[in-house]
Amino acid sequence: MSTMVTTSRRHGLGFWLVAYAFAVTMAFSAAPAPLYVLYQQKDGFGPFTVTLVFAAYAVGVVVSLFLAGHVSDWAGRRRVLIAAVLVNVLAAVMFLAWTAVPALLVARFVSGISVGMLTATATAHLAELHDVARPRAPRTRADVVATAANLGGIGLGPLIAGFLAEYVADPLHVPYLVFQALMLLGALAVALVPETVEPVARPYRPQRVSVPGEARGRFFAAGAAALAGFAVFGMFTSLAPGFVANTLHQRSHALAGLVSFAVFGSAALAQILLARAAPRRQAGFGLGLLVTGIVLVIVAVWVPSLALFVAGGILAGGGAGATFKGCVSVVLSIAPPDGRGEALAGLFLAAYIGLTVPVLALGLAAQLIPVALAMLVFGAALVLILGLFTKPLLASV
Repeated sequence: MSTMVTTSRRHGLGFWLVAYAFAVTMAFSAAPAPLYVLYQQKDGFGPFTVTLVFAAYAVGVVVSLFLAGHVSDWAGRRRVLIAAVLVNVLAAVMFLAWTAVPALLVARFVSGISVGMLTATATAHLAELHDVARPRAPRTRADVVATAANLGGIGLGPLIAGFLAEYVADPLHVPYLVFQALMLLGALAVALVPETVEPVARPYRPQRVSVPGEARGRFFAAGAAALAGFAVFGMFTSLAPGFVANTLHQRSHALAGLVSFAVFGSAALAQILLARAAPRRQAGFGLGLLVTGIVLVIVAVWVPSLALFVAGGILAGGGAGATFKGCVSVVLSIAPPDGRGEALAGLFLAAYIGLTVPVLALGLAAQLIPVALAMLVFGAALVLILGLFTKPLLASV
């Protein structure tokens, strides 16, 4: 009995150590968001270059998801988690050493590699540690903590970096030093966590992508909704701080970080509050909030109004979070049991296309036409995608 209690306590403590490492590493992945304005002032580049730097991160995530996101299933959770955190520490070193655009591109790509390794591995590790620590409890706590660490961490990164940039003397170095220390502490913490997967030798293969043939309409509807939701996330972690500074004339880095935090905080909160709701309710509620938020953001840029911009961001973030949770539920329900990982890989591919392509187009448009008009086209395109392609999603869940 005492051995069981000791095991339960070790896994219970390990649960929170993994949650910490997950949260601080995701926080660092979004920390540069409020700093892009400073890089623009220093090197004189425009919005399109900002989106290129951001896209390098998204490309890194996609590459890593398909090459390394599933490796912990046979290599062990702990060693992959430690490697993922240390890869992001390496990205922080790059940010500290160089500030030129090529260095930013490489550093963001490396950070994306880390996140692609981290997300599925940490989520699975949290669930497994929870099952050992609380064998009779439902897995709701593990799901809530994973969501809070993931989306909440992404929100905390810009918040912390923005406040540091506003109030410290060296805003392009101190935030990275702080996150580097936090992540090194996280790597050390994970080294103390019990392993939950017995490592086995097996031939390596990349993650496959598949679409359930008998339910392609519903799958593509989920993909379209994920694409639009992640396009909103991409805009708020790349171009939004520039809009706040240049279009809304609010040049506080702390405020820019707070806006990003509000968007991702609302996304995490929406997922937590709707954790037990039916997938149809999640998707329907999320799509309504997402469209409303997009409209408010467009109006805010045209007026212009900071209050409307923040309100729109909160609604759009909450809508994107709830919609994506509903999309995951739909894909899991229509995919065969032995093909769920491959189907989810397809959904994440659609999401990260949304994180890059629309945001790149917005960044390019913002350099060629007025920002308000570029935002109008961007928002209208997302609403059109949601209107044309997501009806099967609501009919099926």
